[in-house]
Amino acid sequence: MRLLITGGAGFIGSAVVRLAIARGHEVINLDALTYAACLENVASVAQSPLYTFVHADIRDRAALDRVFAAHTPDAVLHLAAESHVDRSIDGPGTFVETNITGTYNLLEAARGYWQAQGRPESFRFQHISTDEVYGSLPADPMVKFTEDTPYDPRSPYSA
Repeated sequence: MRLLITGGAGFIGSAVVRLAIARGHEVINLDALTYAACLENVASVAQSPLYTFVHADIRDRAALDRVFAAHTPDAVLHLAAESHVDRSIDGPGTFVETNITGTYNLLEAARGYWQAQGRPESFRFQHISTDEVYGSLPADPMVKFTEDTPYDPRSPYSA
């Protein structure tokens, strides 16, 4: 499977990149290389024939269209985001631009690609986020977040 992974040089994204390659998937790692990214996180797979790095920003719709056209992914794992709650309070505009507008751009690029490919049923788009969007778990260790858990954001980052 050919996976387009956004934010693949970040802490969580790089773990996903390494695991996907270890499982034999082809990975296109799209990352803007902002403050939260580090290519050392993917150094162990950088020479793999299954790995491609693309320096691009999810806020750049034209770049996203080019990536989809050039790499024809089977699925998107979207992890790219501004992070760190304190940074969101000091500069919420950047969070809106990346986490909302950037995600919208990626969704639209994926939709356009999916339509151009004949709307394959097998194509997937998975948005991965953090617990911040759901708020805090109750103290009861048996309570888990599920697909039905309502969002409960507490900062510009999680909103």
